[in-house]
Amino acid sequence: MKIRSLLLYSAIFRVFLIAYGEWQDTHMEVRYTDVDYFVFSDAASLMASGESPYERTTYRYSPLLAFLLIPNSIVHRSWGKLLFSAADLLVGFFIYAILKQRKVPEVLCTYSVMVWLLNPFTFTIGTRGNCEPIVCAVILWIIICLMNGNILQAAFWYGLIVHFRIYPIIYALPMIIVLDPNYIQFGQKPVLEYWSSVQEKISQSSGKSTDQYAIRTALKGIFTRARIMFALVSGTTFLAFTGLFFHLYGWEFLHEALLYHLTRTDPRHNFSIYFYHIYLHCGQDLSVVEKLISFFPQFVVQLVLIFRFSQDLPFCIFLQTVAFVAFNKVITAQYFVWYFCLLPLILPWSSMKLKWEGLCCILLWMGAQAHWLMWGYLLEFKGKNVFLQLWMASLLFLAANTFFIIMFIRRHKYTPLFRLSEGASSKNAKKLE
Repeated sequence: MKIRSLLLYSAIFRVFLIAYGEWQDTHMEVRYTDVDYFVFSDAASLMASGESPYERTTYRYSPLLAFLLIPNSIVHRSWGKLLFSAADLLVGFFIYAILKQRKVPEVLCTYSVMVWLLNPFTFTIGTRGNCEPIVCAVILWIIICLMNGNILQAAFWYGLIVHFRIYPIIYALPMIIVLDPNYIQFGQKPVLEYWSSVQEKISQSSGKSTDQYAIRTALKGIFTRARIMFALVSGTTFLAFTGLFFHLYGWEFLHEALLYHLTRTDPRHNFSIYFYHIYLHCGQDLSVVEKLISFFPQFVVQLVLIFRFSQDLPFCIFLQTVAFVAFNKVITAQYFVWYFCLLPLILPWSSMKLKWEGLCCILLWMGAQAHWLMWGYLLEFKGKNVFLQLWMASLLFLAANTFFIIMFIRRHKYTPLFRLSEGASSKNAKKLE
């Protein structure tokens, strides 16, 4: 199937799901639409009438999201779903564009795009009214900008998306490191490392030596023009949007959209291993230190992954995202989409076969999730006292995610996004002799 046909059929299917969702919301007790979508829509309606979107309780996003959904109260209430689904399709196109630019064969590109477009987690997330596809599309666009040497444009979009949804802040360090002057120069289009050259030349020993060189040089000459411009533009963009909305909506915006997510605790069940501790201390005033201490394991894991894989940018941020979600103190199913959009970018460089290793990873991950959902169902709908069992299921889910990360690392062919310049390559060869 050609990419155009795949995108067309995916678009038709998503329009059908949106129409079906309208019918289900009208005729059935259980709604198809995500509850967050009603929060977005209410906030957009408040903004359209000149009021603060934060008058809608539980709205904890940038005002930009509410602004994008103002047509919900003017055109149609499904406007936002169409917008999010369009972003969903755009993610599929960006995946294809990135892989084609790295000269991945057409068939392999199409299969990789299918992993996103035909994934039940992804095609339902947008049609149910969740905004995550917008974030995914912008992150992939940033990668495309970096691949084309458009550093200023990448920096602008990065600053904007961190303001829009705070979690992409974890990509700041690898994006700074990948702007290594041995690989990319400001104002010049870098040379990409192609899939075909990797298949012909890369070996286990050469992959390790290149990685070691990347680690040694990552912290040398860090204040280059490209890195300084990226930091300045992205930081200015973030502060500009944040300052604008702070001027318009005050401390309420700053707390709800940004600070809240740093100390957020969720006493209701979620996939996180911290759920049981939060439940036991529900109603008690936890100190800021207690709320922030859960970030320490995340921080350590993030640093290890960054300094090990940063030059292979798509693979690095994929691992970062899986680890960030797995160790987060609040985990919901929508967070999985954060790394599903990055998974197709690394599949062509993986030696893992669908049969049997790939299938085992899929079944283990889904089995651990289904096991958790069983206990969650008994707690939420049957009122059973299964909090301890649910916490044990969360530990099992963390173990499954950890195994998932390890398997991908072991089966991945480490490949820097950019090729070393000729001068850097000769210096590297001399150092390795």
